[in-house]
Amino acid sequence: MDTFQQNQRSSLFDRPSRASSPSRSGLSYKLLSYACLTLIGITMVVPFLWMISTSFKPKTEITRPNFFPIEATTANYGEVILDTDLPRWYANSLVVAVMTTVSVAFFDSLSGYVFAKFNFPGKRAIFVIFLSSLMVPTEMLIIPWFIMSSQPIIGGTWVDTYWGIAFPGMITATGIFLMRQFMQGVPDELLDAGRIDGVSEFGLFWRIAVPLSLPAIGALCIFNFLGNWNAFIWPLIATTRSEMMTLPVGIQFFSSEAGSDWNLIMTGATLSVVPLLLIVVFFQRYIIEGIALTGLKG
Repeated sequence: MDTFQQNQRSSLFDRPSRASSPSRSGLSYKLLSYACLTLIGITMVVPFLWMISTSFKPKTEITRPNFFPIEATTANYGEVILDTDLPRWYANSLVVAVMTTVSVAFFDSLSGYVFAKFNFPGKRAIFVIFLSSLMVPTEMLIIPWFIMSSQPIIGGTWVDTYWGIAFPGMITATGIFLMRQFMQGVPDELLDAGRIDGVSEFGLFWRIAVPLSLPAIGALCIFNFLGNWNAFIWPLIATTRSEMMTLPVGIQFFSSEAGSDWNLIMTGATLSVVPLLLIVVFFQRYIIEGIALTGLKG
């Protein structure tokens, strides 16, 4: 009897030691993961901090190896805002980004709803054509876009106009695919109930599909706004006057053959990321939720 009790006690004492091994390995894995993520985060944040720090440096400190300015100054911001067209470039970027974002939110979601909930001849072929356009590099489309903007069928030239800068991004194949995948998860029963109540097809889209798809629409709007805010190649070609240039195009004029005013470049770049930071901070939930939910649909 004593031997049995001793064996039982020893087995009880042995169990925690056996269970502690997986927990220790799990803890080590977590610590290693956090260390790697911290290292990656520092690698991404340091250039951003260097950009902000350089924007406060006088021109004489640009070539020095010090990370933070020795004699911090806000003269760079005053020069950029008051002595250049940066406020106008800022406004141009905002107008173009808002125009394309509103257009993409409406037309891409409407197209995605049609592909998800309607059956019509050639549906698959048309959808494949939309998707195949994603394989065409933007550089190959610049010449057709320029011909369309310089010799439009309706109206005068679109060069140096907001429409000329914005029209290539008014509808996107990526957005149509994203919304189609999401709206396949909208219950058909709700749409059928709306039809019984006499709601029009557009009313079904606007009153039922859109409210249920707000996470995906929010993510689409954010990605589209960020992309058009940072666009460079097409706005560079579609504008010839300084007052119609967008912010990324205008900042390049701080560089010339004689040299680059890095203090002004970093100041302009710092100001340009303010709207992007605000969007990410206030609408981060829509980004995460939209990506997670759209990944589960279809």
